[in-house]
Amino acid sequence: MRASSGSPATGRRSLLAFTAAGLLAPSVLRAQGNWPTQPIRIVVPFGPGGGTDVSIRILAPKISEFLGQPLVIDNRPGGGSTVGTDHVAKSPPDGYTFVHATLSSTGIAAALYRNLPYDPVRDLAAVAPTIYVPLTLAISTRGWDVRDAAALIAALRANPGKYQFGSNGVGATGHLACANFLARIGAQAEHVPYRSGSQTIAALLSGEIQFMHDIYGLLLPHHQSGQARCLFVTAEERSPLMPDVPTMAEAGVPEYKAYSWFGLFAPAATPRPIVNRMAAAVEHALRDNAVAARFNEIGTPPMPGWTPERFARYVQDEIVTWGPLVRASGARAD
Repeated sequence: MRASSGSPATGRRSLLAFTAAGLLAPSVLRAQGNWPTQPIRIVVPFGPGGGTDVSIRILAPKISEFLGQPLVIDNRPGGGSTVGTDHVAKSPPDGYTFVHATLSSTGIAAALYRNLPYDPVRDLAAVAPTIYVPLTLAISTRGWDVRDAAALIAALRANPGKYQFGSNGVGATGHLACANFLARIGAQAEHVPYRSGSQTIAALLSGEIQFMHDIYGLLLPHHQSGQARCLFVTAEERSPLMPDVPTMAEAGVPEYKAYSWFGLFAPAATPRPIVNRMAAAVEHALRDNAVAARFNEIGTPPMPGWTPERFARYVQDEIVTWGPLVRASGARAD
């Protein structure tokens, strides 16, 4: 993918303006010409084993191949992904720290937190989206005899607050997906936040929680083994991975938004040439046939072909889209 940051003259004027204002340190300016010269740290704002972590580890070898430097994955969970994201927003803009963030870190967090410590638009530079994440609602098969969406809805409506759902943190996509689902069916359940997607799935399998939303591929083995049951997918069409699982429309569930996407972001003042080169590295990885096949195997289609500018506009649109949905759900994180 070619960089799309304007003409060289425009880039030079931008750098001169930054230098005059004292916003870029000399070391950052020197680094641009031969970046990268050292390993690059990718912060994952969730614990190991979840979708955000697994997906960047799939991409990392090809990104590293393109850039000629290794990637170091740094899991920093907490605050529904806001702790790790804030860490990167406040890191030096030298091109050696990025965050593999999500819809929950940006479009959802902007409305969910009254005192969000960073501004997703002002404090982060959008680099490139990585994958789109449709979800499935899965239930535990322990401790109750629920076998379809109608029975789940009936049980939740008949027992306000009795049952529990899990997610990988307050404000995470799984949290908002369940909150939107409950709002649409007029029911109540208790949210139990965990530090990672793998912990949430373990809680579902043990019966500690009764339902959750997550990526198709992460729940498919447990659906097939009978330890969990996927009741419906939130996409408009059935997934080839789970052809026996209906869409929400087929299951008779009122429509609600439940999806995510993942993407790479840098500190806001990261020089544009570095942002563009990292975007090209992500594009290289996403276009790799083996990488694309792996993502399609877990039901998360890759998102190649985006410029940083297009991705930045998309993030702004998602903030506008999700603000009213978050407020309507009643979910708050502080």
